[in-house]
Amino acid sequence: MSTVLGIHHVTAIAGNPQQNVDFYVGVLGLRLVKKTINFDDPYTYHLYYGDAVGAPGTLLTFFPWTSLGMKGQPGTGQLTVISFSIPANAIGFWTERLRQHHVDFKGPFSRFEEEVVTFRDPDGIELELVSSDKDKRRGWENGPLPAGHAIRGFYSVALTLEGYERTAGLLTTTLGFRAVRESGSHFRYEVGAGGPGTLVDILCRPDDLPGQMGVGAVHHVAWRAPDDATQLMLRQEIDRLGYNVTPVIDRNYFHSIYFREPGHVLFEIATDPPGMTVDENLSELGTQLKLPPWLESERASIEKTLPPISLPKIK
Repeated sequence: MSTVLGIHHVTAIAGNPQQNVDFYVGVLGLRLVKKTINFDDPYTYHLYYGDAVGAPGTLLTFFPWTSLGMKGQPGTGQLTVISFSIPANAIGFWTERLRQHHVDFKGPFSRFEEEVVTFRDPDGIELELVSSDKDKRRGWENGPLPAGHAIRGFYSVALTLEGYERTAGLLTTTLGFRAVRESGSHFRYEVGAGGPGTLVDILCRPDDLPGQMGVGAVHHVAWRAPDDATQLMLRQEIDRLGYNVTPVIDRNYFHSIYFREPGHVLFEIATDPPGMTVDENLSELGTQLKLPPWLESERASIEKTLPPISLPKIK
């Protein structure tokens, strides 16, 4: 049976786009690898952050809803925690860095034999840094932070759900995940090779309120398909099970299908290719506003509407 490989990307809703860039580039040291627009709402930015090349498994993306002013509320039916992987010896570096940038944090504390620090971004999205000696991905060698301490990509994501059984069934029978840890109402699953970048936690919280989409909430999580053929096979199986799954949609940097899992979290399955360099050289990633070919005729209007953003100086 075809299975996914791990986390491809996570997409969330931000407020002010410059504030978003200042935090994820200026504080966390991620690379802005793509400055484009929401293909379904072309007068809104779609900002991609990741490692040096914007590899699947490192991509955190945002739709800044500056003009809408709609505040989200994390809750059941949403992805509520985004965890980044850092090297095993990097916790001290990161706690000091968060202090220097006046970011409130909790930890480090132990969970599932991990060392974890938690904090929130400027819009209230819950983030974690998880130290791991199992992550073989390299840090950004020429990035603003020491490569030996830099974020490697995702460690895991957490879904907050009213109940967990049906979602767990989809993960394990259709997408190829396997149960690996459990503690009270916290259930962990991994897929593929396992380890950082392949983990999803289910937090079963039947008494929590349903989440509301808006600034400070996560829009969806995408799982990695190695190629179009695997994606199509997965789509066929998801459709057979009765989920309302979209046709394959060309997102320029990957091909996507979308559906809501039983707990109402929006799932995407995205292909690894063609990747972030399909319309920019590696050295130029994120430096220009990139539009899909079908929107080039509207470039002047789009550029006039979008607020200007610039990369911060890293301290």
